[in-house]
Amino acid sequence: MDMQGTRQLAVTQQQAWDCLNNPEVLKACIPGCDRIEQTSPEEYQIGMALKIGPVSAKFSGKIMLSEMNPPASYTLNFEGQGGVAGFGKGQAQVKLLPNEGGCELQYVVNAQVGGKIAQLGQRLIDGAAKSLSEEFFKKFDLETSKLMPAVAADAPAELATHEGEDGVAPSALFNARNIALAALLVVALYFILR
Repeated sequence: MDMQGTRQLAVTQQQAWDCLNNPEVLKACIPGCDRIEQTSPEEYQIGMALKIGPVSAKFSGKIMLSEMNPPASYTLNFEGQGGVAGFGKGQAQVKLLPNEGGCELQYVVNAQVGGKIAQLGQRLIDGAAKSLSEEFFKKFDLETSKLMPAVAADAPAELATHEGEDGVAPSALFNARNIALAALLVVALYFILR
């Protein structure tokens, strides 16, 4: 299965990157997410509970990151297992592109799914996936508006407020990993449920 899409975000590229690097923001935004754990610099374990039509399951998954280019792009590979409910695995390329309205998040995903969820009707699965994606972005917009009330006109001044004593933003080492995690989770939800 293949999927691609875009989403306009009302924050700058750097602000989106920073928010997507905040595990608490991600956990608050991802529907059904109850666990995000870093197991190595390029790998995370996730846990979430989902209900699609008559099928309810607790999914656990793994995300591996590569080709990181902060704050602009990355590639991620993912695997998710929901026991008898099904599985999903695949790869996603994610980009953040600055524009006048803030930035645009673009993604392209290739995935495979199986199990009971794959046997559900396509309309039910597509509807659930769309609903989960919209719920994520609605919560993400709310969380970013709390943390970043307005898109700053002067990005360098804004970035300086986030720098530590050494002049490096505290989240700079984790930016690509967490943005990949957020994008993967949204996309993985779609493909695990599809």
